[in-house]
Amino acid sequence: MNTYRWMSKRFFIFYMTWGIFLPYWTGWMIIEKGITVSQASFIMSLGLVARGLSTLFAFPYLSEKFSAKTILNGMAIGTFIAILCYIPANSFTSLLAVTFLLHIFYPTLMPALDSAAGHLVQSKQLKHYGKSRSWGSIGFVVAGLILTVLTGSFGDSVILWILLLGIMVFIVLVFLRAPVILSEKPKNDPTKKGGIRELFRIKYFGLVLTIVILLQAAHASYYNYGYIYLQEIGAPKYLIGVIINIGVIAEIIFFLIADKKFQRFSVGSLLALAAFGSTIRWILVFAFPNVIVFSISQTLHAFSFAMGHYAFMKYLINNIPQTKIPRAQGIYSALALSWSTAVFTIFGGFLYEIEPKYAFIGMIICTIPSMLFALLFRYLANKKEVAIVRNDAMVDH
Repeated sequence: MNTYRWMSKRFFIFYMTWGIFLPYWTGWMIIEKGITVSQASFIMSLGLVARGLSTLFAFPYLSEKFSAKTILNGMAIGTFIAILCYIPANSFTSLLAVTFLLHIFYPTLMPALDSAAGHLVQSKQLKHYGKSRSWGSIGFVVAGLILTVLTGSFGDSVILWILLLGIMVFIVLVFLRAPVILSEKPKNDPTKKGGIRELFRIKYFGLVLTIVILLQAAHASYYNYGYIYLQEIGAPKYLIGVIINIGVIAEIIFFLIADKKFQRFSVGSLLALAAFGSTIRWILVFAFPNVIVFSISQTLHAFSFAMGHYAFMKYLINNIPQTKIPRAQGIYSALALSWSTAVFTIFGGFLYEIEPKYAFIGMIICTIPSMLFALLFRYLANKKEVAIVRNDAMVDH
């Protein structure tokens, strides 16, 4: 089996659905269900709490009991059922309940796919993570382009139906034959069991996790309010999808070249560059509230998201034992992609209602500390490498 093609197809379809959900869903609930920005912020924040609980506890537990393929199958079906429940939901309470249910299943597919890719890389069955992951970003772009045309022609109600269709295609894919290593049930080894505390005993895991938590939290305002902010600053509706996808195109380019061009960069250097690019990005959006500068700032998504995510995956593959990858992915998804984003979604919503552009400059409260921590990690890691080289030289002498 060609594992590159297998992994790439599933990345492509999942992130195609994510390209519908992430930038458009908050706006869809506001426009189609008639709720306020504050209500939508609260709903999505609670959803992120559910996502964190699912990825931190349920996903690692299930990974110890079932194969990666079985987990993908179950979570995909649960996602489809949850999205169907949005059709009759029209009140704040019902939307809150359905969003909570959706976030138990849907976002868990992300660490499940990354864990599968990590297993394949460590077992030498997948050569380049970045190249395969780039297909996910391509799927994200394709979704945006499709929605740009369809929402312009049929209105925002089409968002729900396209998301349902995408999930149906993903279900078909995950039920097809998978690489043997992903179809095997995990082998329980009592001598190698360890909870979350065991991960934090791995050198610098806590520091690297802190950095990526801050990096990903800084996207909260963009993910939840970018769509309506573009309308606020006068972007034509038919161009909003294109503008959003500038960031994803930059992300694709990064993932395509990362394995070759950034192979020699240390994890600390990559994280520091990601934090610096993210800081510049949000300063630009705040200082120049117009469509052209917003579009230019989108190219920095290659730094703020793609480089930060790639750096974490590089650290994980090089430092985390295979048996602990699902738990590490669960922690990353819960803390970096869920709970921290939930907190800053509420914070960003508060700033947005005062002045829309404040929601973006407020994100440097995450990016500047993450840059300082990244430089600290780079210094400590380099210091350790120098010490190892000196010790080796003394032994040889």
